[in-house]
Amino acid sequence: MTTATAAPAAKNNVAVAVMTSLAASSIEWYDFFIYGTAAALVFPQLFFPKDMPPFVALIASFSTVAVGFVARPVGGVVFGHYGDRIGRKRALVLAMMIMGLATTGVGLMPGYATLGVAAPLILIVLRFAQGFAVGGQWGGAALVAIESAPADRRGFYGSFAQMGVPAGVILSNMIFLVMGAVMPKEDFAAWGWRIPFLISVLLVLLGLYVQLKLEDTADYQALQALEAEKQAAAAKALASEKGISLDKAAALLRAEQTSPILRVIARHPKEILLAAGSFVAANGTFYIMIIYAVAYVTKTLHVDKSMVLWAVIAGTVVSAPVLPLTAALSDRFGRRGVFLAGAVLAFIWSWPFFMLLNAGTFPMMALAMAGGLAFNSVMYGLQAAMMTEMFSTEFRYSGASLGYQIGAILGGGLAPILSAALFEKFGSTSAISAYMAALCAISFLSVLVLTETHKRELRRKG
Repeated sequence: MTTATAAPAAKNNVAVAVMTSLAASSIEWYDFFIYGTAAALVFPQLFFPKDMPPFVALIASFSTVAVGFVARPVGGVVFGHYGDRIGRKRALVLAMMIMGLATTGVGLMPGYATLGVAAPLILIVLRFAQGFAVGGQWGGAALVAIESAPADRRGFYGSFAQMGVPAGVILSNMIFLVMGAVMPKEDFAAWGWRIPFLISVLLVLLGLYVQLKLEDTADYQALQALEAEKQAAAAKALASEKGISLDKAAALLRAEQTSPILRVIARHPKEILLAAGSFVAANGTFYIMIIYAVAYVTKTLHVDKSMVLWAVIAGTVVSAPVLPLTAALSDRFGRRGVFLAGAVLAFIWSWPFFMLLNAGTFPMMALAMAGGLAFNSVMYGLQAAMMTEMFSTEFRYSGASLGYQIGAILGGGLAPILSAALFEKFGSTSAISAYMAALCAISFLSVLVLTETHKRELRRKG
């Protein structure tokens, strides 16, 4: 192949990888988010006893949401191991399949009136499967994009995996709005809410497409070729030294290999913890805005749910372009400076967010969401590139996934529950604003300690 024909082919491969990453993360996050929306609007009445006090039912419903976050580090560990061992593509496909089947299962579930106490227990199992899948999906989608990208545009291309989040938010809220608009409330509560969950079968079809059409990343293929050469040379030397067959020597060497997750924990514990700390603000404040705020506005301020869902959509539409824009800026000026600016802005916005929300009007709620989600996106857009650049190819899936998912459980997993508990205790949203600000401070300090990564060579060893 000539250079002239190779260049367009390489560009096409990058474009396919990036679009696949965007599509996979969009549908996967759609599945994850529709659960959160349903947990705020439907599940308290459907999957828990009718005589349970509304606040207790809401906390119980949000607790099942948190189970998904508990499962995410588990998924990050398991999929990180196999993503580093068998390839980014295969791990991503498996994660998509599990998510699609689990979400469809939620849509098919009978309620408490039919199953009794088994209903919330089965719901917890399916939510765990969702979290397990999304814990593996993020690393696969991010690495498919970033390891296929030019070195000077990793932040920009990595932001497409992150753009699955606003796409998922818009899709999940739009489907609930459409369902609520075209059918009576009684029908929506009885069966209409199931339709958004059943649509997730599309994720299974996308997984099949990725398996058949997408090649693994160039970085991973290069690593595999290098490792194969090293293993062959080591097996030959061991066979000669021990007087055994080449196959037996190769088997002995494979048995001695340690898990990628164990290697990255042993070599880079500080980086994993700092990666987790860097993520608590973007993740925690995000789930306060799109899950807790929906419940707060509808249950406490008694605003119609369609108004707050439209406010979330409006804020997401405004904030979505911030992801690639600020990620591209981080390619030019560095990850740390852009991230720290986002953390400061999100810190400041913690108080105006609820002040605007408490006005109870659509323009004020939309402004609250637009500002909060935009400042959140300044941090989140470059996060995929920053985290993957912290680890070398042989355990990048494991290291980045573990840092991301630990940050998710510490940030977003507890955010709706703690927010509800804080409001119940203090009777004011000021305590929740202080909580949001504290999350931003933790992420600011974590990234302040990190060294700059945007010019780091991705294929370095160790």
